[in-house]
Amino acid sequence: MNLKNEQLDQLRELGLRLIDQRTAKILVPAKKEESGYWFGGGNIIQEENGRILICGRYRNAGDSTTGVGAGERGLEFSIFEVGSLKEVASKILSFSKHDLAHTSDIVSIEGGCLLQNKQTDRIELFISTEKKIAYPKTLINFQKPGTGVWTVDLLHGSNAESIDLSTIQTVASSCEGNTLHVKDPVAFQSKDGNTELLYCNHPFSWSSSNTGLTSRKENDNTFKHRSDSILARGNSWDVACSRITERLQIPKIGSFSGTPNLSLYFYDGAECLRSLDQNPQAAKRPRGYSCEELGGLAWGWDDDFPNIHPISTEFPLFISPHGTGCSRYVSSIFLQNDDLLATWQQAQPDGSQPLVANQLEKSEVHRILSN
Repeated sequence: MNLKNEQLDQLRELGLRLIDQRTAKILVPAKKEESGYWFGGGNIIQEENGRILICGRYRNAGDSTTGVGAGERGLEFSIFEVGSLKEVASKILSFSKHDLAHTSDIVSIEGGCLLQNKQTDRIELFISTEKKIAYPKTLINFQKPGTGVWTVDLLHGSNAESIDLSTIQTVASSCEGNTLHVKDPVAFQSKDGNTELLYCNHPFSWSSSNTGLTSRKENDNTFKHRSDSILARGNSWDVACSRITERLQIPKIGSFSGTPNLSLYFYDGAECLRSLDQNPQAAKRPRGYSCEELGGLAWGWDDDFPNIHPISTEFPLFISPHGTGCSRYVSSIFLQNDDLLATWQQAQPDGSQPLVANQLEKSEVHRILSN
């Protein structure tokens, strides 16, 4: 069963109204207002008491291709709380590179996500770090000094404030050259109680970016690898990168009241991993490249997961009006009052990428999906 063109248009409009680049408000600023500094790469959740939790990592200037000798890079992962977008986000917990080191020292901290585990009634933090470990022997000559290998770890606690460093364990990693670096986890639970963990993977050569999948069955403690790529890279704007950052279930209203359960997937894409010169005589466009990705949208039937279908094929949907056009790491949830809230990293005129937010009221969501 396919969606009608009118339904695809509604999903596209919902995405564009939610990730509104011009009405977005800065929620968590970067540590400096200059290129190479940002906050984001996490997600948002709402607790039963109504409190909204926001997580992400602070990144300071540095080049992942040359190691920490070029800068501090990802230096802190933090969790904030807020009651509404009208409030200032308040930091309640943070982890340093030293805190997160367990099997080896940490070179850099990357993306992470919070998950309220319905089966265990605890909160889980999935977090990716670049560990100071060596490439496989057959690839060791390609490893640059000062760099490591990315993996995803899991910590948990009874609530956000009690997330316990002693519970840390690695749950997603790779020894294969084509998927060596594993990072940017996105976790959700399916209706059968399984935990689906999406992540971004890069080859040892850093020439592409894909979305992999590993799963944990209900009442199990281990994850089982399922796929290295569940969203194929496209042919134009996302030919080099296709990284899912969020799954948003669409409510059963309006045009979607009679359809099977389906979800929107926000993803980051890029035309190249390094910025390329453009012909001055041709139409210019934001191309997206590593650390300056652009945003796209896809959809899929929940019962058919992980089959996912891109909506933004020829061009990205989400482009900042500032700087490089970077717009990435979208996270979105329906709040308890049925308003729709989203956060993402957005390029600014000064080159920084703070975490910005936008909220759609319930009435506007219904209007869009009921046309």
